[in-house]
Amino acid sequence: MAYTCKNCGAVANAPGHLCSPCGDKQNCSFCGSPEVNNAHMCKGKLTAMKYVCDGCGRVAMESEHLCKPAPIG
Repeated sequence: MAYTCKNCGAVANAPGHLCSPCGDKQNCSFCGSPEVNNAHMCKGKLTAMKYVCDGCGRVAMESEHLCKPAPIG
């Protein structure tokens, strides 16, 4: 199922990859946390993050998980 961001209209396969997701809730694909929101960060994953979204500020390991990716560092 695809999720759509209520803020910017981006679409993703997981709600945790959008700044304001609209769709059914699901667990985090990385840590299994049942409550995934735009500020969710898996414990111990921060050092693996390589990109930040210029739109919403979310960080990710892969650029395709962000609507406006920019390299960190």
